[in-house]
Amino acid sequence: MFRPGLRTVPGMSSDVLIEPRPAPRPAAPGPRSRPHRRLAVLAAATVVGSAGLAAGGTAGGIAAADLAGSASWAGAPLGLLVAGSAAGAMVISRRSVAWGRASAIALGYAVGAAGALGSVVAVAIGSLWLLLAAAVLLGWGNAAVFLTRYAAVELTDPARQGRALGIVLGATAVGAVLSPNLLGPGGSLAEGLGLPAVAGLYVLAAPCYLLAAVAHARRRSSPVALDRSDAVSGALRDAAARATFLSARTCTAIAILGASNLVMVGIMAIVPIWMDHHGHGLGLVGTAVSVHVLGMFGPAPLTGWLADRVGADRVALAGLGLLAAAGLGGTVVPPADSPVAIGFLLVLGLGWNAGVVGASAMLAAAVQADRRMQAEGVGEAAMGIVAGLGGPGAGVLAAHSGFAALCLVAGVAAAAAAVAAHLSLRSANRTPART
Repeated sequence: MFRPGLRTVPGMSSDVLIEPRPAPRPAAPGPRSRPHRRLAVLAAATVVGSAGLAAGGTAGGIAAADLAGSASWAGAPLGLLVAGSAAGAMVISRRSVAWGRASAIALGYAVGAAGALGSVVAVAIGSLWLLLAAAVLLGWGNAAVFLTRYAAVELTDPARQGRALGIVLGATAVGAVLSPNLLGPGGSLAEGLGLPAVAGLYVLAAPCYLLAAVAHARRRSSPVALDRSDAVSGALRDAAARATFLSARTCTAIAILGASNLVMVGIMAIVPIWMDHHGHGLGLVGTAVSVHVLGMFGPAPLTGWLADRVGADRVALAGLGLLAAAGLGGTVVPPADSPVAIGFLLVLGLGWNAGVVGASAMLAAAVQADRRMQAEGVGEAAMGIVAGLGGPGAGVLAAHSGFAALCLVAGVAAAAAAVAAHLSLRSANRTPART
């Protein structure tokens, strides 16, 4: 007997009527179905979180000098913040594997908010040691700001990863440029709350970090699925991890991140003093630093697009080339010529931007997904460590040999890094990939 919608199966003792399977329903929208919206959330959270960046760098030195009664303590909070940022990057990256990236970044912001609140208390009660301890926690907030760029990579296809990374890093420009200018308004707010004016940036940083933490906590992300089956032994997993971290492309990307930050931090640690000693007012110094910061973050969407179009390797090498040009050019910059000095700092910022965006895109592409977050943490830690060494080292070199000698050393270091990276990448490109 025939019934509509049923079919018979031949070759059986009796006809068997089989009801056809219903058509599958469309899949529910997944995390990647709204990449533009999710990327906008990341960028917005970065704008808010980056508004707290100046608390440790700008306010920290002023607060430490006031509490200690000596300018010799002014650099201590920044040094401890850098150390906290390096440690925080490693912990956040490890927690990203276990918890998911959004939850781990939220943790970094929450710890940074605790550091800002601790700094407010330290200034209120006049405790230098509490301020220094809080600076370490503030570093976690900084690490969260800069690790967010890698989260953007997961929201898009490989052909657009550089662009997405650049958009989120570019969003950092808003807070990085705005936050130092909040020193005055923040001081007025702090005084209105009965606190010393120097606590103002900390008062503003705490809610900024908390809002960014909430924004990331509301995002959904899954832990990284690691193969822990019996068929894959722990020894083989460890060997695979070592091979990934020791591959030429991974090591070169991390080296470029470190070299870019070392050259930039080394020069910028001395620039305000150099300009001040040559008669430039604080207003012009602030303008020059703002232009430099815009060069660091503003072009990131463009350099990310270039990384997708011409290759992350070329963008990263171009960044090292710009850093070398800035360093060598700094040896002949007329100190009294304000436009030339500002142009020199702009090129320095552009070089850092291209180096960091290109190397970050290289790192994201070179490492497998289940190991990528740990590699990102190593890259951020490398940037933090060289920054912690570069600032004091630059001070010693400039004090003994002058600003021109510092620029010469920085330029030669960037050029040497560019040559070494080029040779390493050329060798890696000639070597067949292992399966």
